[in-house]
Amino acid sequence: MSAVKDGVRLETTSDLGPLATLRRGVQLSPQLLVGLRVTVLLAVLAAAGRVVVPIAVQQTIDTGILSEGGPRTDRVLLLVGLAALALVAAGVCSALVNVRLFRSSEAGLANLRTRAFRHVHDLSVLTQSTERRGSLVSRVTSDVDTISLFVQWGGIMLLVSVLQIGVATVLMLVYSWQLTLVVWLCFLPLMLVIRPAQKKVSAAYALVRQRVGAMLGAISEAVVGAETIKAYGVGERTQRRIDHAVEATRDAMVRAQVRVAVVFSSGVLTANLVLSVVVVVGTFLGIDGSLTVGRVLAFLFLVQLFTGPVQMATEILNELQNALAGWRRVIGVIDTEVDVVDPLEGVVSPRGPARVELRGVAFAYPGGPRVLEDVDLVLPARAKVAVVGATGSGKTTLAKLVTRLVDPAEGTVLLDGTDLRDVTLASLRRRVVLVPQEGFLFEGTLVENVAYGARDLDGPHGTWSPDATDARDAAVAAAFAELGLADWLSDLPEGLHTQVGQRGERLSAGERQLVALARAHLAGADYLVLDEATSAVDPATEVRIARALDSLTAGRGTLTIAHRLSTAEASDLVVVVEAGRVVEVGPHAELVGRGGVYAGMHAAWLSQTR
Repeated sequence: MSAVKDGVRLETTSDLGPLATLRRGVQLSPQLLVGLRVTVLLAVLAAAGRVVVPIAVQQTIDTGILSEGGPRTDRVLLLVGLAALALVAAGVCSALVNVRLFRSSEAGLANLRTRAFRHVHDLSVLTQSTERRGSLVSRVTSDVDTISLFVQWGGIMLLVSVLQIGVATVLMLVYSWQLTLVVWLCFLPLMLVIRPAQKKVSAAYALVRQRVGAMLGAISEAVVGAETIKAYGVGERTQRRIDHAVEATRDAMVRAQVRVAVVFSSGVLTANLVLSVVVVVGTFLGIDGSLTVGRVLAFLFLVQLFTGPVQMATEILNELQNALAGWRRVIGVIDTEVDVVDPLEGVVSPRGPARVELRGVAFAYPGGPRVLEDVDLVLPARAKVAVVGATGSGKTTLAKLVTRLVDPAEGTVLLDGTDLRDVTLASLRRRVVLVPQEGFLFEGTLVENVAYGARDLDGPHGTWSPDATDARDAAVAAAFAELGLADWLSDLPEGLHTQVGQRGERLSAGERQLVALARAHLAGADYLVLDEATSAVDPATEVRIARALDSLTAGRGTLTIAHRLSTAEASDLVVVVEAGRVVEVGPHAELVGRGGVYAGMHAAWLSQTR
């Protein structure tokens, strides 16, 4: 197995150009193209309907009002009636275009959002940590929303406008090639400056999306950390940080809008110039007899149809560049390499007592020195193993490697003799479960949180599914009882259906640990990796936690990141880590008798507890 990189940084944004971004976006959301041919046909009919008025005006004036035999009322009424029917049909086509684009865009963007969210979860914890959580969330939420706004509004306008310009040009050529040439010559300078202007607007909106992500990150961090902020009285300092993020976002948006306004003003100026020139030249052509009054008036209507989309191009350009910036950020997430890869044809690790081994393992966090070096370690099946060492010695990194939250830079980690990189992640997560210091609780009931960790429908507590609430409740109640926590559960006001609140805030730190232990027990893992809790809890809860841990670890292999040496004393094997190396391994009594590093740690601990 080749060495794995130390870590992958989350891509800030994709560096694709506009067309390449659109192609990649459509590739990721193929639903956007579903039924596109019919939608384009309807859009063509809707655009064609917009030229009905100029044609009706020309025909009504030249063949109805100014006909050689005098005004023809019947002719005028017929033309007006036909024009009205055509406009109604065009309106229906336009409405159908809106509905079809809305449906396809929602389906495509829902797929994009789901895919981006899935990829975020596939990234390792190291890759996720390279960007603030709020900013990462914004990629799946607000950035996709900008794409949605463009596809559902700007996309429709862009499609109809391009068709409208094409149809108007063809009809203008029919009426007067001279005036058509004048119109295009007037717009030529604007078309030459649009591309460089577009690049500047694109860069401005890329900065806007970054600033929005940073702002959301700062705000979400302040909301989550509100208790700490209040406890230390740093509200003003936090407010200044958020104010700075808000002001930076505002400044970026203003700069982007200024650039858009310059382009918009250029479009309006050119449109007014074209109308003025057409009036003058058309008048001379009319005097010369080359154009009838009806054709001149119809041409002026067509010029309005031609210049309208050009003036609207500013707003469309605004939404397009915003959408492209958002699309690039989402693509940046999806195109970020997954460094902890689920093998396509991986080994399904069979259930049973688990034996873990590390051979020549080394690891370094991105941009940092090695935190583990040349680690050789065997963790026997069913054995209780405690890892001890000073803060920063590499204990937690060892736990991450065993659970494959990260991969080693060198060496291999094996489960029952199989490299973890060859084991399917699904079977690994069934067999090896990490119980962190503070188990994360989701908003909902206690039973929902405990059942959240159960992956097997046919698990150690019987056959049940998430939708079978009675069977689920019985399985969760059994898990609490087996851990000796039935009395604690009965003391809760609503028992299993007690609401835990956001992040479990309605429960104490010790109670959250109890829920985390019950979740791990219900998961029925073969091997547990425990990051021992150091939270100060009341004596009764501490006794409950100790009793629950004894029941949880019985018959299972465990690796405990021990912060208290009393845990090491009760273990079958003690692993001592110092400066990233395993320096001692053995039973507690044996290590104390050696007089080495562990003996010194134990003596210091005893002196503090007396």
